[in-house]
Amino acid sequence: MSMHSASLASSPRLQRVLDLLLDGRERSTLEIVIEAKVCAVNSCIAELRENGFAIHCERDRETSGERVWLYRLDLDDPGTAAKAAAFRQMSLGLAPEGVNG
Repeated sequence: MSMHSASLASSPRLQRVLDLLLDGRERSTLEIVIEAKVCAVNSCIAELRENGFAIHCERDRETSGERVWLYRLDLDDPGTAAKAAAFRQMSLGLAPEGVNG
């Protein structure tokens, strides 16, 4: 059974999460909730994956012993890197590479 995913182009929620992950750094669930202003981080990550982005997720432990989930956009993945570059251009209002005026 497949899930119904929002299109990145029409989802400000997914765009905010992707924009945060574009630097390739690991982000905790709480960081994503606060900085991207979303609630269901795991759903957003699943939807971004359905939109073709490779995102790694791993469980870590804080110094307090709490379990923390960390998410990272895989910019080494060629498909993800290309999609990330296209998203950057779109968010800056630029035409995609190779498209003439």
